[in-house]
Order: sequence, then structure tokens, then C-alpha cells
Amino acid sequence: MRKLQFSLILFLVLTSFSKAQNKAGVPPVLAEKDLTAYLFVYFTGNSVEEEAVRYAISADGYHYYHLNNNQPVIDSKIISETGGVRDPHILRGEDGKTFYMVLTDMTSSKGWSSNRGMILLKSTDLVNWQSSKINFQKTFSGNENLKRVWAPQTIYDAKAGKYLVYFSLMHEGSPDKIYYAYSNKDFTALESEPKVLFVPKSKNACIDGDIIEKDGVYHLFYKTETNTPGIKVATTTDLTSGNWTENDNYLQKTKDGVEGSSVFKLNNSDEYILMYDVYTKGKYQFTKTKDLENFTVIDSEISMDFHPRHGTILPITRTELKRLIAKWGKPAAYPQINKNPVLEGYHADPEILYAEKTGKYYIYPTTDGFDGWGGYYFKAFSSDNLVDWKEEGTILDLKKDVPWAGRNAWAPCIVEKKIKGKYQYLYYYTGAQKVGVAVSDNPTGPFKDSGKPIVATRPESRKDGQEIDPDVFTDPKTGKSYLYWGNMYMAVAELNSDMVSLKPGTTKIIDVNDSYREGTYVIYRNGLYYFFWSEDDTRSPNYKVRYAISKSPVGPLEMPKDNVVIQGNKAEGIYATGHNSVIKVPNRDEWKIVYHRFSYPTGINMGDAAGFHREVCIDNLEFNADGTIKQVVPTHKGINPVK
Repeated sequence: MRKLQFSLILFLVLTSFSKAQNKAGVPPVLAEKDLTAYLFVYFTGNSVEEEAVRYAISADGYHYYHLNNNQPVIDSKIISETGGVRDPHILRGEDGKTFYMVLTDMTSSKGWSSNRGMILLKSTDLVNWQSSKINFQKTFSGNENLKRVWAPQTIYDAKAGKYLVYFSLMHEGSPDKIYYAYSNKDFTALESEPKVLFVPKSKNACIDGDIIEKDGVYHLFYKTETNTPGIKVATTTDLTSGNWTENDNYLQKTKDGVEGSSVFKLNNSDEYILMYDVYTKGKYQFTKTKDLENFTVIDSEISMDFHPRHGTILPITRTELKRLIAKWGKPAAYPQINKNPVLEGYHADPEILYAEKTGKYYIYPTTDGFDGWGGYYFKAFSSDNLVDWKEEGTILDLKKDVPWAGRNAWAPCIVEKKIKGKYQYLYYYTGAQKVGVAVSDNPTGPFKDSGKPIVATRPESRKDGQEIDPDVFTDPKTGKSYLYWGNMYMAVAELNSDMVSLKPGTTKIIDVNDSYREGTYVIYRNGLYYFFWSEDDTRSPNYKVRYAISKSPVGPLEMPKDNVVIQGNKAEGIYATGHNSVIKVPNRDEWKIVYHRFSYPTGINMGDAAGFHREVCIDNLEFNADGTIKQVVPTHKGINPVK
């Protein structure tokens, strides 16, 4: 974990941080680095069969492949009043995991001024949607002369703390105007009657509004219906103020008729794409921008195996992508999907366990993403195959569950023990630069702390370092269990049979060399004990894992000539691969190494903050015939599922 020697300055910094936690210093609900693909939501034409929601996916935002054989993924007849839907807009909610879709409730076969409503949909998986219909004439008075409701979209209004739905309405004798209303909490209805959001200073009709926020400014892209219709933009810092600054320039880069503009940000980039439906030609045009003011055509870089109409594109995570593929299949031309990192979000110092009780694998990491390593709770993740991981929630909260610590929850480890015929799980962790232990009957908790630290002071012979990074190991030869810990030194002590206290007189320092920093991990294979540790600073791109071999769980250690286990792969943009654990696949001499690295691709540009914005990966670990370890080359690809 932390690489600095524990000093008064560090203590004051950490104490101050724990007392003054702020929103900017905690992990985001969704880390941008986890957005690795795109979902295109669209319809295809003007016949009732084509007026339905369809999906396509992309790995890079440039090349798109349809799902479900380009057939609808939602049945229009079930969700709509008219039997058809158009203009789908999709939004990720503020919680990072709820999705909102709004649709024009309309089939063009009944005429362009035939619809009176729209549809609200809500989902937590992009596959299953709950829907509600809103007929404006039936819901709101004073709309007897309403002719059409077009192209609804949704944005979160941070000032109001609500989701704002905006759309164009046309009443008889008046031009189309963009209106808005806030949705209710369940996203099943609108809270109040529509109010005007935007009308161009020309007073001409405007439709197909699309709003994106950048640096505190809301940009409204819309189609103005003048003698020379086209895409324009207006900006404001307050969505419902009515104070808009209009740009008189047309933004489309074609003389053909266009509509349905939509803007999305490219993943892990400062670039945006503005796309619009060139409906007179049956195609889309894509343009790129950094400032949302100047646009360059990139049509030659775009490919699709379908012909969309007025849709939107949503950046999605690998988990969401895999869920879509599990439902509708993977397009043959879609590129390989990487398996690293195995956990989304920011996590570090991974401890892995195979539980005999459940037949599952578990990862117990440090919750990362807090400024200055200021996390205070631990989570667990489970898997049947070492590839697909499920979050099991918070298993220990230092602020709530551990009065003697309360802060700096780092680098846990765990062991499964069968005591008096009953499985127990002993969870050792760092809290406030001390080592604690908590106990549970299940690998996912709840865990109950023992009430006091098991290691609270530095060994007598050490004048520097920290009491952090525990590792627990049970010797298969003797059945004895040992606790290892330390930063700047490697300490070991035998555990008593209660597993929550140390056997007096057994604490010792294992001599390593200057490469040792922290993160001890011990395994046993073919009569030999392998000691792993991390070298350098977790904020350094050169953070790496080394190892030594012993004939005893307490040393002495023998250093192989080439003892690097894993280090960065600059060619792949992989840095700071360290603080590992190792898992043996049951009943096989097959091993995997679990480790953290700088978050990819953003970490290498974060400076010191890369040291607390890390992610967990798994790669294969192999041994040479003489028992030495083959150096692992870290990958984005990861491992194949283990059956």
C-alpha cells in the first residue's frame, strides 16, 4: 500500500483527510476508464415495422455492428399507444447504473401531425425495460389543439436534482417549440405541465433538441425549421432560465436535409462526435470536435452494417456490453473483448480466495479512488470462472464496525478454516496503519471485528516502516498458520489456534534485500515456499513484484537470479503492476496471479494520483521445470474462463 515512511506529516495529512472527506476525493459512481464500448439506439424507417427500437454496438465509436439481426429489441406494440416509436434517446442516470430512454410515440403512416404523446422507459440492465405512456392531451389541460409531440430527450438537472425531459410541441397555428417538464421519481410520468425551454430569437420552428453539458455550460443542438433548415446550437449555464446564447452558424457539413442531431463524448478522450441523420440520403454524417463549436467531417472513418434513423449513442462498460451480447449475440466482426481489468471501478491490493464451502472464487481488494488512500470500507467480489465477477457489497466498514480504526482501509487478506466442523473466514486487514482481524461464517460476510488490532506496534528491531499489508498462510506440512505484515520490513508471527492472536515469542523479521517494500504473499508448491513482495512505490510506473524461495514458511530466503515476477508492459500502456496474490485452480497445477496496475488508459497521466486510482487484473502464472517462476507479461486480454 502506502509507500511513504510513516511520519508526523503523513499522520496529519491522513487525519485531516479522514475528518474532511469531500465529494471530489471519493471514487466516482462510474469511472470513465471503464467506459470501453458504445451502444447505438435507433430506428430504421417510416414503415410501422421499422418504427421500433434497435441496438448496435461499437468498440471504438467509429465502427458499428447491429445486434439481434437488426430486428427490434423492444416491441413497439406493447409499449406505445400508436403502435410505433421513433427518435430513441438513451441516458445513463446519475447513479451510474440506471438507464432512461424516451421515445416519440408515433407511426408516420398516420401522418406527421398525428401523434399526441411520448414514452418513458427505465432499465437497470439495458435489456429489460419498464415503460409508461404519456398522452399530452389526456394528461394536461389546454392541449386540445396540440398536433404533435416530437423527439423527446432527457438530461439530469443538477440544480433541481431531477431528470428534465424536453421535447418539441406544435399547437395548431403555432410553430414547433422546445418544451420541458421534470419526471417523477420513478420516471413513469411528468410532474407538471410542460413549460417552454427554448425558442429561437427568429421565432421559427425548432425541433430535435439535444443537450450536452461541458465545463458547466449546456449546449443545445437543434434543428431550425426556416427556409434553410439545419442544425444550430445555443448555450446556457441554467437549463430553465430561458437565457440562451444562440450561434447563428449552421453546423451541418452537407447541403442535404438533416435532422436528429446527437452529441456524445468519445471514451477516455477530450473529443466529441456530433452526428446527424441525413434523412434525404438514408445515411448519417459524423463530425468531430473538441470545443463543441468547430466540427470536422469524419465520414470516411465511420462504418455501419445497418442504416439507422434518428438515434443516440451511449458509452457503456464491458459488463454492460457483455450483458447485451449474452442476450442478442456477438456480431462476427466485433473485435476481441479484453478481460482485464477484472473488476470495474478503482480497486487495489487484491487478495484472492477459493472457498471450499461455496466452490467459488472471491477477490477482496482495497477500495481505491479516495484521495490520499483515504478509503474506509472493504468490498468483496465473487466469480465462478475467474473472469466474470459479481460485487457482493461492503463486508466491513471501518467507520461503523471498527471503533479502534475508522480510516485507511488497506490491503486485506483472508483464510478459510474449518473449525470444529464449521467453515470460518478470518479476514485480516489494515486500518489506521494497524492490522485487524474480523470473522464470519461466510466468505461474503458480514464480518465482525475482534475488537482490537492483532498488530499495533512496530517490531522492536525496526525504527521505520508501517504495520500494514497483512498476509495469512497455513503450512500444509504442519497445519500451523502464520501472519505476515510490514512496509519497509517483512515480519512474520505464528497465529494461535484462535486465529485472532499471535503466539508470544514467534515474531521475527525475515531478511530480504533492498528490493522489499511491502505486500508479502506466500504460497506452497512441490515442497517449496514462495515469497512474493512488491518493489518501489505504488505511485511509480516501475512498481513490480519479485519473489524468493524457501524451505520454511519463516525463511531464510533464497533469491533466484532473475526474480521479477511481473512488471509493466510499456508497449501496451500497462504500468505499476504490483501488490499481488496468487490462486491455484483446484485439483490442477494451474496458477493465476492477481495484481493491481495503474488504471488504463488514464492512470499514467495522473501523476501521484495514479497511486490511488488503480485496477485489478489477472494473468497466468507459470513455473519452470526447476521450480523457478517464469516472468509474467501483463496483458489487457487476461485469462480464459476457468471451468
